Amino acid sequence: MNTPEPGRVFWVTGLSGSGKTTIATLLADALRAQGKTAILLDGDELREVFGGTQSYDEAARRDASMRYARLCRLLAAQGANVICATISMFDATRAWNREHIAGYYEIYVRVPLEELKRRDSKGIYSRGEQVVGVDIAFEAPKTPDITVDNHGATTPKQALVQILQHIK
Repeated sequence: MNTPEPGRVFWVTGLSGSGKTTIATLLADALRAQGKTAILLDGDELREVFGGTQSYDEAARRDASMRYARLCRLLAAQGANVICATISMFDATRAWNREHIAGYYEIYVRVPLEELKRRDSKGIYSRGEQVVGVDIAFEAPKTPDITVDNHGATTPKQALVQILQHIK
């Protein structure tokens, strides 16, 4: 039996409203255009897939982030390129990914909190309850493979080009 060549995991992280899903979608489309299998996993959709009833406290968020990490590892081991767009607020999860997932790329979409509050496309920051980066600490990635500063000058397509150049 042939074992498939492992895929890669592109872990797209940043605060809510930073542009993770937009950039992750463009990356998935670009990989597919290259003839590669690409599976897009979005944190909001994953929460729904896993029952949608998890709370937003720190323990539940830790459990969810590890659930997503293990799913990404499983899919990549079967040859898929997995793009996971999630807040991923814990250094421990990202460290686990680096240790346990071959072909792991960490992409940090960085936007200052004040800019996110100004944008507030989902109304998350105006609600002011259980918001990562405001009410709940966000452990910003310390050693991402790629940092996309997405607060003005960089378009999503420019971010994609930056990512594709890095992963060649």
